Amino acid sequence: MSDLSGGAAATGRPSEGQALAQTLAEAADRRTRSRNIGALRRLSPFVGHHWGDATLAGLFLLVSSSATLGLSAAVRLLVDHLTGPKANPAGVNSWFLLLGGVAVALALATAGRYFFVTKLGERVVADLRKAVYRHILTLDPSFFLHTRTGEVLSRLTTDIQIVETLVGTSISVALRNFVMLLGALALMLVVSAHLTGLVLLLIPFVIAPLFLFGRQVRKLTTSTQDQFAEAVGYAGETLDALETVQAFGREGSAAQGFGAAVEAAFRTSLRRIRARAVMTALVIVLVFGGIVAIFWLGVNQALTDHNWGALFQFAFLAVMAASSVGQLGETWGDVQKAAGAMERIGELMDARPDVAAPARPTPLPKPPRGEVALEGVTFAYPARPDLPALKGLSLQVRPGERVALVGPSGAGKSTVFRLLLRFYDPQAGRVLVDGVDVRDADPAEVRARMALVAQDSPLFSGSAADNVRFGREDADVDAVQAAVRAAQAEGFLKALPQGLDTLVGERARSLSGGQRQRLAIARALVRQAPILLLDEATSALDAENEQLVQRALDEAMHGRTTLVIAHRLATVLKADRIVVMDEGRVVEEGSHHQLVAKAGLYARLAALQFGEAA
Repeated sequence: MSDLSGGAAATGRPSEGQALAQTLAEAADRRTRSRNIGALRRLSPFVGHHWGDATLAGLFLLVSSSATLGLSAAVRLLVDHLTGPKANPAGVNSWFLLLGGVAVALALATAGRYFFVTKLGERVVADLRKAVYRHILTLDPSFFLHTRTGEVLSRLTTDIQIVETLVGTSISVALRNFVMLLGALALMLVVSAHLTGLVLLLIPFVIAPLFLFGRQVRKLTTSTQDQFAEAVGYAGETLDALETVQAFGREGSAAQGFGAAVEAAFRTSLRRIRARAVMTALVIVLVFGGIVAIFWLGVNQALTDHNWGALFQFAFLAVMAASSVGQLGETWGDVQKAAGAMERIGELMDARPDVAAPARPTPLPKPPRGEVALEGVTFAYPARPDLPALKGLSLQVRPGERVALVGPSGAGKSTVFRLLLRFYDPQAGRVLVDGVDVRDADPAEVRARMALVAQDSPLFSGSAADNVRFGREDADVDAVQAAVRAAQAEGFLKALPQGLDTLVGERARSLSGGQRQRLAIARALVRQAPILLLDEATSALDAENEQLVQRALDEAMHGRTTLVIAHRLATVLKADRIVVMDEGRVVEEGSHHQLVAKAGLYARLAALQFGEAA
C-alpha cells in the first residue's frame, strides 16, 4: 500500500478513507432492491436431509405445547374445586398432583424438543458451511476480481453465524410460540367465544408493527452485514501486507480506515437496534394493554355468573397467547436478520464460474502425451476488456519439448499459463492439451496433467511434508522424500527440529524465500504430471541454490513437456526453443544463438543482461 495521503487533496484523488466510504456506499446501493424472508427457503433442502430429527423435534414440540396448554385446564379444575361447595383438603391434594404430573410431562417434552431442535440446527448450519465453502472453491479467479476475499469470508462466518442463531435457537422459540398461540386461541374460543372475539380484534394491531418495523430491520441488517464485510475485506488486505504497511508507516492510516468502516457498520446497526426496540415496545403495549382490558371485562362477567374457574383458565390462556405474541415479535427480528444474511449467502451460492466443465466433457487421451497448442488465441481479462493480453497468439509445443517464454513484463507470458490451466477461456482461438480443446474437457482433468511452480508459490500452514503432499494427496513417504531431494530441499529440511514433520507456520513464513520456493518445486515434482509450468521458478534463489535447483529441474524435465517463463535469460539457454513475446504476440522464436543473430528484441534483452558476451 503506497503512501498517497499527502497528495490526495492536491491531485483531486480520494483519500483511503474517502475511497472506503465510497465503497461502503456502493455496497449499500447494491442492496436497495426489496428483500423478503423467502431467502430462508434455501434452508429447506438442508433440513430435508435430516427429516428424522425434524420429525422428532416437531413431535416433542406438539407434546410440550399440549402439556403447557393442559396446565390451563388443570388450573380451571383446581379453581372450580376451591370455589365449589365440595371443596376439601384431600381433593386439593389430588388436583395439585395433577398439576405436578403435567409439569413433569412438560419438562420431559421440552427437553426433547430442545435437544432435537438444537441438534437439527447445528447439523443444518454445519452442512450449509460445507456447501458454501465447497461452492466457493469452484469459483474462478474472475469472481475474485470484483469480490474481496475478506467479504467472502465474512459471509462464510458472520452471516452463517446469524443463520445459526435462527436455526438453532430462534426458530425453536418461534415454532413453540406459534403453536402455543394457536392452541391458546382455540381453547379460549371454547372457554369464552365472546372474549376471544375481542382478543382476535387486537391481532391486526399487533401484526402491523411487526411487518412495518420488520422490513426496516431486515434492510438495516443486510446493510450492516455489507458494511462489516467491506471492513473485513479492508482488514484482510492490510494484514496480508502488514510488512508493507509498517514499512511505509501507514499503521495509523490503516487503523483509521478500518475504524471508519466499523463505525459505519455500527451506526447502521444502531438504527436496526432502535427499530427493533420500538417494534418490541409497541407489540408489548398493544398485547398486554388489550389483555388487561379484556380481563377487566371477564372479571365483571365472573362477578355475575361466579364461573371463576373459566375466568382463570381464560386469563391463563390469554397471558400465554400474549406472551407468545410478544416472543414472536422478538424472534421476528431474528427471522428478518437471518433472511438478510441468508440472501447474502444465497448470492454467493448463485455465483457461477465463467469456466466450468461441459455437460459431457471430452476425455483427454490416455496415456498422456504432454502436447500443448494455442491457435490464434485472443484474450482480455474481465477487468480490462479493452486491453487484450494476447492478440492472435499461436504456439505449438511438442511432447517432451522444453520451451522458454521470454519477453518484457506485460507481454502475456503468465497469461499463457492461466489459459493452459483454464482459469480463463479466450475470447477467440483455441487452447489444446493433447489435441483436445480445453473448453470441451473437464478442467480438473486438464489441470491434473500439469504441475505449476509460480514466481511466488503460496504455501500453507502445516508441516513441510503436508505442503509437498499437497501436490499429490496419495504420495507416500518415499515419493515425498524423492521430490524433496530433487528440489534440493533435503538439506535445510533435515536441519529443522522435526524434519519434514516440522510445522512451517501460516504461509510457511518460518522459512526463507528460497526455502519456500524449493518446497514449492518439490510440491510440483511429486505431482509427476506430464507438463511442467515454471513461472520464474528459480527467481527467489541465490546463485548457488539456483544452479542446484536448475540441475534438479533439468533432470525432472526429461520425458516431460516443459514451459518456462524467465526474465533471467541464463535460465533458458538449455531450452529446445525460445519463444519471444511482446504485446501479446509471438515476435521471434529459435535457439539463443539464432535469436541473437537476428538482432531483434531478444538480442536487445540479451545485451542488457549479458553485455558483450551475448
